[in-house]
Amino acid sequence: MLSPGPADRSVVTVLAATAPPKTVELDATATALAVDGDGRAFLSTRGGYFRLDVATGAVSRVDVDGQGDVDFTAIARRADGRLVLGSADGAVYTLSSDTTVGARLKIFARVDAVVTQGDRAVVLDRGQTSVTSLNSDGTSSEHALRAGEGATTMAADAQGRVLVADTRGDELLVYGVNPLILRQRYPVPDSPYGLTGSGDAAGLAWVAQTATNTVVGYDLATGIPVEKVRYRTVQQPNSLAFDDSSGTLYVVSGSGGGVQVIEGAAK
Repeated sequence: MLSPGPADRSVVTVLAATAPPKTVELDATATALAVDGDGRAFLSTRGGYFRLDVATGAVSRVDVDGQGDVDFTAIARRADGRLVLGSADGAVYTLSSDTTVGARLKIFARVDAVVTQGDRAVVLDRGQTSVTSLNSDGTSSEHALRAGEGATTMAADAQGRVLVADTRGDELLVYGVNPLILRQRYPVPDSPYGLTGSGDAAGLAWVAQTATNTVVGYDLATGIPVEKVRYRTVQQPNSLAFDDSSGTLYVVSGSGGGVQVIEGAAK
């Protein structure tokens, strides 16, 4: 989990069901986090990104060639291993190597989040409250859809879906990819914000309601989201993460209230 640290730095907290939390302090501010499923995390920062070995805590900074002045705001990893970065000035960079930009596409007001399904990236632009899918080369957009009244966060799940929280419109939006299409739209009151999906047998979509400090797990399998479980949370539950191996849900407070650990959350 990524959180602010002292003196314009960021802190990464590694959470595990069988070990105490481990914190790693970065030497600069990081804006977003992505993982590869093989024990590595990638964190966007100005001019490039950090690469973190989750097991050892070793961190290395990678500068993207020719982009030293770019404020990267989002990061995701494709199935083919290529990283996709988004910037504050509305560009998406698809890397062809660790340091080389293979494609740059500037069509957004700002790139607030990027997720991937396979080799396709999907971009959230809060200013335009839109979601946009890119082609596999990263050279053009494929489809662009309005995302409710005020979309704020986005997550990809293991079932191939893209989840979006429309905080202003109090809705959960569920998109399919290839092509990008809105498949489900469901009212979630009380300012939905934090999002994550679980890849375990239950396969729930988790949504945090920041106005009531609640997290809800929805089953999306029937075509209409069905509430399965609900928990009270720490104050301002802005960030969620789910550990598929242990069935543990982690809820991170955005106001300094700590991390809540909910074991066997889907049961």
